Amino acid sequence: MKGHPVEALLRPPVELWSASVAGACAAICTVAPWALFMTPEVAWVSAGLFGLLAWTRARQGIHVVRYQRRLRFLPRYRLPSPKIPWNPSRLFLGRGFRWTQLHAQRLKDTLRPAARKYLAPSPLETWVRKHEPAWERHAATRWIARLTRLDAWWNPLRPPPPVGGLSQIHGVAIEEQDVWIPLEERNGHTLVLGTTRVGKTRFAEILITQDIRRGDVVIVFDPKGDADLMRRVWTEARRADRPCYIFHLGYPDISARYNAVGNFERVTEVATRIANQLPSEGNSAAFKEFAWRFVNIIARALVDLGRRPDYHQIRRHINDIEPLFVEYARQALGRLAEQGDITGDWAARVAAIMDGINERNLPHAFKGRGREAIALFNFIQESNAYDPVLEGLAGAFKYDRTYYDKIVSSVGPLMEKLTTGKIAELISPDYLDTTDPRPIIDWRSVIRTRSVIYVGLDALSDATVAAAVGNSMFADLVSVAGHIYKHGIAAGLPDVGEDDGPFRVCLHADEFNELIGDEFIPLVNKAGGAGFQVTAYTQTWSDVEARVGSRAKAGQVAGNFNTLVMFRVKELATAEMLTNQLPEIEIQTLMQVSGATDSSTPGSGVDFTSRNEDRISVTKAPLLTQNELMSLPKGQAFALVEGGRLWKLRMPLPDASGDPDMPEDVAALAESMRRSYRTGEDWYQDTEGDALVAQGGGR
Repeated sequence: MKGHPVEALLRPPVELWSASVAGACAAICTVAPWALFMTPEVAWVSAGLFGLLAWTRARQGIHVVRYQRRLRFLPRYRLPSPKIPWNPSRLFLGRGFRWTQLHAQRLKDTLRPAARKYLAPSPLETWVRKHEPAWERHAATRWIARLTRLDAWWNPLRPPPPVGGLSQIHGVAIEEQDVWIPLEERNGHTLVLGTTRVGKTRFAEILITQDIRRGDVVIVFDPKGDADLMRRVWTEARRADRPCYIFHLGYPDISARYNAVGNFERVTEVATRIANQLPSEGNSAAFKEFAWRFVNIIARALVDLGRRPDYHQIRRHINDIEPLFVEYARQALGRLAEQGDITGDWAARVAAIMDGINERNLPHAFKGRGREAIALFNFIQESNAYDPVLEGLAGAFKYDRTYYDKIVSSVGPLMEKLTTGKIAELISPDYLDTTDPRPIIDWRSVIRTRSVIYVGLDALSDATVAAAVGNSMFADLVSVAGHIYKHGIAAGLPDVGEDDGPFRVCLHADEFNELIGDEFIPLVNKAGGAGFQVTAYTQTWSDVEARVGSRAKAGQVAGNFNTLVMFRVKELATAEMLTNQLPEIEIQTLMQVSGATDSSTPGSGVDFTSRNEDRISVTKAPLLTQNELMSLPKGQAFALVEGGRLWKLRMPLPDASGDPDMPEDVAALAESMRRSYRTGEDWYQDTEGDALVAQGGGR
């Protein structure tokens, strides 16, 4: 108890006995003072003193009983979505407590053999659990099993929720509070780690709900597809009256459209976004550079012609660059003639060259080429007309067709995947088609209007296309972040409404290991200054290392996450990411010593001496061990925030009651996603789901 060098809470609550005796004495003094030979005045004073003693000792005993009960059973913690707390300057993480040496000491005490009886179920509960399978097999006794499994407050035999782990990890604290962190901490980005079926995506719903209500721009990347996550994003956006878009590669008919290469700060970004999806190991590096060069030539020509690049146009011109060369050459030569760089009638001279072309005398590279294209090429060579884009197109045109196909062969299959089927309509939208009701989105308009967007990449169906589109989106976001950093969100346009609060872009990346790449790293490295706040979710850090292919590069990424939230993990290296950042503490150990010594002095009258001692020793121990992280119940986590403060959390489960109805197409999408994808994050909705709201160990 307080004031004692050793806290002893795993013992019988003996205080209740003295409280009972003191209470009985107070009652006797009040009702029958004559039984104690007291005058009324003395009896009332004595009753007050006995009552005070009974109240004090009862409080101490109840404290012990509550502590022992919380080690096994935690109170329910379920929040309907409208009641999830939010704050304009702080972020709610859940309920919990600051993890200190006291809690580490208590957790170590629960591992002693003498404490086992306070953690194990009662003999009656054990007997019931043992016989329930037999009761369920017979119709006559099946009702007994249903009754013992019933999750009701009045049922002392109800089973604990199947959340696994050690319930005492959170039960070592009797009091808990709402845990908030300042929003300024999110500028340093947040990393959420946890194995499957422990609640990462549900935790994401809690954070996303607050971000939407706060008025921030919210972008959710979901590589595989979680129907509940998509539903929560849409529902909260509608409840907050915020514009919301759903982009999903797996459902192009009802998805918004997005041109992954149509928006850029510099035209070279188009080639970079496409070439970065190609392999760069060994001999592939050279082909990647060739692909970048030719895609860049095509993109520059399209921009100069007043067109917005997209995958469809780039694929068409990579397969046959001649039409683009002819069109651009005519425009460029006309412009050069107006500037006086070309004298005379260039069109007549080109026509004359066309008339003089003899198929038999053409170089091998020009066999099968159009006469106009050949004439334009020859005129450009003769006139020394200089235009950088035209020079690049002419250089690509003069290659032998077979040789050209070989050096761009690496980009061909990728472009085929990106422009095949209905997906091509999503990522290469037709801006002039007014009959298509699907909106076309771009990051600048999404950010300026403070919109909410859910991005489903359907990685289970085609990982290559998902990676290409996702990385292009990240590259586009980096470009937008750079623009915002330099010019601000308005960038010379009318005010976007600073009255709505500070500008923030909250980017949530579920299955972070599926998205990490060269395009994502600048988002966590440099985009914080532009108001971007990244929250990444993944299972193990080894997944990230395997994705980036380098431990040093993975360490570079990890160094940019200042806030770490860790659910149950199953990899030692991942657990060490948290435990290695924590200090060592002193753990007290109580040692009982007893002994007896024979007397060596005859006639002294002493035959032997004995002694009994309680010794307190102090040893160094970690504040938190890897084993404890690997033993967390579902829905519980440790959070390292604000430069080293360790909090123990349990999150509230979202409650869908009261959510607004979804449109038929969005509801159909959610139902289809639920059937198609099984992520395991709906562990709390299993057959015994109602019991799971206890969150981590109990009733």
